[in-house]
Amino acid sequence: MKLNPKIEHNIIIGLLLALWAFLFGFFARPFEHGNMDLGVWIRVSLGFSLAAFLSYSFVTVYQKIIYNKLNKWNAFLEISIYLVYYFFYTILTYTYYKSSFVHGFYDFSRFFTEIILNITLIISPIIFLLRKYAIKLIPKKEEFITFKGDNKLDFLKIKKEELICISNSQNYVEIFFLENEQLKTKLIRSSLKKIQYEFDFLIQVHRSHLINPSHFKSWKDSTTILLTQVELPVSKSYKNRILSL
Repeated sequence: MKLNPKIEHNIIIGLLLALWAFLFGFFARPFEHGNMDLGVWIRVSLGFSLAAFLSYSFVTVYQKIIYNKLNKWNAFLEISIYLVYYFFYTILTYTYYKSSFVHGFYDFSRFFTEIILNITLIISPIIFLLRKYAIKLIPKKEEFITFKGDNKLDFLKIKKEELICISNSQNYVEIFFLENEQLKTKLIRSSLKKIQYEFDFLIQVHRSHLINPSHFKSWKDSTTILLTQVELPVSKSYKNRILSL
């Protein structure tokens, strides 16, 4: 399970929850104590809004500490985030509700069942969607792969997406890759079988050729495929692998 632990992204979630809490308090008016004028409902809504922001701000710091310590995230930890959030939100909103700003007369049991539970049912899907969206904001890390030949000084380190294909060349393999959008090649003393074992994302299209499937463009004819700046033959026995892309 993934998590976006970045403080700035989660603060945005907190602000959106605060906005929702203000609108909910102002328009839904979850409780009514006699003659509550517009000014009172603005104060109520602002209090609920601030409680939502402060509660999620605590969650933001809490989850970052846990994530940095464990270096992983799972369903149990995700559920704990919701429990921590609602715990603090309940305490803060009830304290504000009973303060001189609102003069609420619900006891805690009634406040929890009539207000907090309803808020929980409504806002939980919103929090879920916001947290899922936050994961998409995580910048993708560039993934590097390293090819090592029999000689310790014989190696090539490139970005995974730059690799186009690898071809057998007697006792060597020829690696085709992009460098500043230009096609480059490098010979390394190794075998195609060894390369395929080390990098299982590669697809064999011929006894002498492996390809990075992300660079597959189209079929030139029934026996030849076009890759980025390269074309390769396809053996009949490997054709179905290309057709499945």
